[in-house]
Formats: sequence, structure tokens, C-alpha cells
Amino acid sequence: MYSNLFSTFRIHGLTLKNRLTMAPLFLGYANEDGAVGPMLLDHYRLMAKSGVAMVVVENAAIDYAQGSGSPRTIRADTDENLDGLKKLAEVIQEQGALACLQINHAGRFATAASEPVAPSAVETFGRTPKALKTDEIQRIQERFAEAALRVKNAGFDLVELHGGTGYLLSQFVSPRTNKRTDEYGGPLENRMKFPLEVLARVRSAVGDFPVGYRFLADEWLPDGLHLEESKPFAKALAKNGIAYISVMGGTYESFFLPEIVAGSNQEGYMIDLAEAVRSEVDVPVIAAGRIADGEIAEKALAEGKTDLIGLARVLWADPEWPRKVREGREDEINHCDPECDDACMQMVMKGKPAFCVRWPAEKMKTWKAKFE
Repeated sequence: MYSNLFSTFRIHGLTLKNRLTMAPLFLGYANEDGAVGPMLLDHYRLMAKSGVAMVVVENAAIDYAQGSGSPRTIRADTDENLDGLKKLAEVIQEQGALACLQINHAGRFATAASEPVAPSAVETFGRTPKALKTDEIQRIQERFAEAALRVKNAGFDLVELHGGTGYLLSQFVSPRTNKRTDEYGGPLENRMKFPLEVLARVRSAVGDFPVGYRFLADEWLPDGLHLEESKPFAKALAKNGIAYISVMGGTYESFFLPEIVAGSNQEGYMIDLAEAVRSEVDVPVIAAGRIADGEIAEKALAEGKTDLIGLARVLWADPEWPRKVREGREDEINHCDPECDDACMQMVMKGKPAFCVRWPAEKMKTWKAKFE
């Protein structure tokens, strides 16, 4: 049963014991200063213990002051955080999973910055970011490379560039947020130059170390990035040595639109995006988006729509999901509830560590006793 889902797979010389990965999910479990603490370690120990082959840790800031998207964001911008990152990689690997850390600059969505920066001065939720100058662009690229090398030195198996959710890398690619008239703006060839240069600098810094990419395939906004431009960008990433592409859709400006909310309540709602990208590239593709049923995951793999499955809130709601699916106990799964009005995201947006309203009472009691 589920012969594809529980078969091995290779990424850039690494063997994954099955086709299940944990997709990055920000829950606000880092310390208030961005350091790795007990709450974060306990969380990722449990996620790795679930049986997934690879855990992709939520976004870590390459520049905490200017590029952090939320309070309690992990820091990967100084060597002072290296010991904590080492502990994080170790707790994941000790449970038999590969450890990957996602690195990010939030750009126009940077909440901590007094003056956020972006490709262009396009208003965002009542704030207008400062358009980056060329020398500032170069410095951010350097910071990505420095953070990636820090990830490697911390003992992680892979690093992932966060080009999803409408953050800085995708802000350059999007025609909606990039209004530049220099070499970084205008046609797609210019708009994708920044993330491709980031990738080149990162690969130069880390050598033969796998670099993945969280990929925004469609902003789900009328004037935003869509598949006709994101697919050529995916091909460019593959051509330039990306190890895998983890596909997602939407940004903070589209997530809460009624039609998007309705669509995101459907199981496997982003598999079609992964399939579209996979048809264009020769590197592994990860599909995510409420893949809560083993049969849906197996079918997506069997039909060649994706190479790997990314579980985020599905796994957080029930860390026993992989085991229950493999053992034919799917009726026992504690499923994420799409009718909860994104309670976990609401908590995160208020700067609070999140809990799942679907957790059993005893687990909820334990969590509150430890963390509230």
C-alpha cells in the first residue's frame, strides 16, 4: 500500500527514506530575540520523530533588523546564533530525518524594520517600503551567502532559499512589486536576475552543498506573478543548479481573499501548481497544500505530478500522520480543521506562539503549561 509514498528518493546525493517532507511552517517558537530555545527544539524533535524523510525548518532571517518578517523569527545572520542552529540540526538528525534550514529576507513584509526595503516603493498594508539601491542589492546578496554558509557550518544537510509567500526574492520576480527601470526591472529576464544572483553567490559560498528553493508559482492576484512567467523562472533555477523546487501559491495579500480561502480549504489545492512546474524542470519538485490524505499523496506521486510531498499544518496537527498512513490507520488521524478560521495564523500574526485548536485536550494542557 502506498508504494510510491514510502519509497526512497535522492536529492543532490542525499537519500530520503521516503517521499514525505515537512514543509516550512512558521509558528513563533523561537525565543523573542530570535535565538533557538527549548520550545523550538522540542517542536522540531517531534516533527522529525514523525517519520518524514526531511524537515525544512521555517524561515531564518539573513538580516534580523531589516529583513525579519515576524517576531520570534529564527536568526541566521550572526555567528552568535551558530551554537543554537547546531543544536537544531542535531535534534532533527537524531530522529533519522535530513535537516534543512530555510533562509529569508522579508523585504516589504519586514515587520521589525522601521523602514522596510523592496525592489520598488509599492505600498503594503499601509506602509511604503524604500526602493533598494544597487549597492544595497549587492549587500543583501552577500548576506544570503553568509547565512547559507552558516547553515552549512551548523551541520544542516541542505539550505533552502525562501522565494515564496511574497517575500523579497519573489518581490523582484513579480511584475506587481517590481517597477524598476534598471537592470533588475522590466522584462522577466531582468526581474529574475536578483534571485538567480543570490543563488549563484550562495552556491559559490557553500560549494557542493544542496540549495533548494521555496517557489512562488502564482500570487493569485490579477496583476501579480502567474505561471506563464513563473515556469520560465523555474527552468532558470534548474539550469543554475538548484537542488529542488518546493512549490506554493499565494502571498499575504491574497491568502485572505474569500475565493482563495475557499480554494485553500480543498485537499491538495496546490498540487496543480507543482505539476505545472514539474513539467518544465528536471530537478525534484515538492508539492504542498493540505495534502491530508494518503491516497491523494500517493496518486500525485504515481501520476508524476510531483516527486515529494510537503506536509506543514497536516503534520503539526498530527505528528503521527506518516505512521498512521503507512499502517492503514488513517481513520485515527487528527486532521487540521479548515473551518477554524486559521486560528494558528492569527496567533502568529499577533506575535504569539501558536497552538492547534485540534490538538487533544491532554496535549493542549501540556503545551499551555510549558509555554504560556
